[in-house]
Amino acid sequence: MDTGNVREMNPLTQLNGLWEILRSNKTLTVGLFIFISLCLITVLAPVIAPHDPAEQTLELRFSPPSFTYPLGTDQFGRCIFSRIVYGGQISLAIAVISTIACVLIGVLVGTYAGYYQKLDAVLMRTTDIFLAFPAIVLALPIIAIVGPTPLGIILAILLPGWAKFARVIRSSTLSVKSNGFIEASKAAGASDTHILFRHILPNCYGPIIEIATLGLGAKIITITSLGFLGLGVQPPIPEWGTMINQGLPLLDKTPMIALSAGIMIVLFVLATNLIGSELRTILDPRSDTVAI
Repeated sequence: MDTGNVREMNPLTQLNGLWEILRSNKTLTVGLFIFISLCLITVLAPVIAPHDPAEQTLELRFSPPSFTYPLGTDQFGRCIFSRIVYGGQISLAIAVISTIACVLIGVLVGTYAGYYQKLDAVLMRTTDIFLAFPAIVLALPIIAIVGPTPLGIILAILLPGWAKFARVIRSSTLSVKSNGFIEASKAAGASDTHILFRHILPNCYGPIIEIATLGLGAKIITITSLGFLGLGVQPPIPEWGTMINQGLPLLDKTPMIALSAGIMIVLFVLATNLIGSELRTILDPRSDTVAI
């Protein structure tokens, strides 16, 4: 049976294709390098950080950068470099969990809305309701109810976040649904579940990967924004958004607190944007680029 643009490739062919893509696509290579480096830094924080991020040495307050304190110390004598390294752990963990949850809900809602016409109006009007409110507006009452905990932040991101994914997946589902091989599958007696998960979703993995990658960067911005507003993970736990909030009044004494946290956020969002835009081109079945 014709499965459209989906092609089976053995693992060696996939690895060779991936290597050729990385060699020819410098933008994707740079994005992956930055992303993997940041992930390794946060995961290996206990090994990389020279000090405990919560350790206070008041006699060393506002110390300049040195070999012992690479980025200096803050107003409590804590190592800024150690706090920056550890600060990505909470943000990255929450971003990954919330992005996966948003993708799963968005994929289910989007595919069912696009495939079943009777469900389309109800599901999409519900989606429109969540899209009508800015994410931060919906996040505020959730944080107020649940509290500024990792669970509260995940729920605050998940509630408005899945709607954008659902809208994109619905459009892709409608496009794939009109192809001839879907009608052929129906004529052959394939069930709706088989068609959805064996024919439609495999042909939508390009947009899914793109929005998941781009969404990861957006989630980091939301998490750090909540931290900046004082609604994120509470001190003394290090978090990039909270560090920017605490560092702004101290720019004249220790600019590295806010500056270093801001640079980490920019690098992470830049990496996800580079990866997402390039993967969309590579994985698009209608693209001339070799599919992985």
